[in-house]
Amino acid sequence: MIWAFVALAFGGIVKGALGAGVPIIAIPILTMTYDVQFAVAVLLAPNLVANLVQVWSYRADLLPRPFLMPFALGGSAGVAFGTYGLTRVPQDTLSLIIAFIVFVYVALRLFNPRLTLPFRLGQKIALPVGVLAGTLQGATGMSAPISVTFLNALGLERRVFVGTIAVFFTALTLMQIPALALSGILTWERGLISLFALATVLAFMPLGAWLASRLSRRFFDITTLLLLVLLAAKIIVDVLIR
Repeated sequence: MIWAFVALAFGGIVKGALGAGVPIIAIPILTMTYDVQFAVAVLLAPNLVANLVQVWSYRADLLPRPFLMPFALGGSAGVAFGTYGLTRVPQDTLSLIIAFIVFVYVALRLFNPRLTLPFRLGQKIALPVGVLAGTLQGATGMSAPISVTFLNALGLERRVFVGTIAVFFTALTLMQIPALALSGILTWERGLISLFALATVLAFMPLGAWLASRLSRRFFDITTLLLLVLLAAKIIVDVLIR
């Protein structure tokens, strides 16, 4: 139980600072004691409520609706497609491709920190990128390799980034809850445990936000890239140990 608490607490700190991180941090640790289905179900309440809190907190800093709506709705559609349509697609191949894309992107950003995706182009491709990220979420349980990488490439300010990714994650979670319930993964017992996990994450999110308010933009950017590297490394390790 102590490791579960540490995972949720650290995930809350990262979530408060970067807008993403609870599943990335908590799921690997939770699965050392429980199975993946349990970990995913238990994180539903923290994912939903924590993102709703950040959507409200950063509501004045969100990207324009012509970008945000296609991105979020595309993600929701992708979750449904990934959950019900891609369950038989070889996951190892898909995961390794995504990990490779992340590593290439991070390498480009490190060698050329000024590399950014023009916002006009980003707005034009927000819908298909959202669908791809949602599909990845439905098929593998993670959208961050695409969604976080995409928003990071736009070179957004921290508050804009956090609010926008929170809207996207909320849309995905709202679609994921009924999908997991229908599949039998989300049970009443796991739902109650998820509420306890929520309390832990919410308790530590303010600490992460406080730390982030005292960090430079460069530090925020590097930390986000590091998060992506850790995520890609986790994907590769998961493939190798299966």
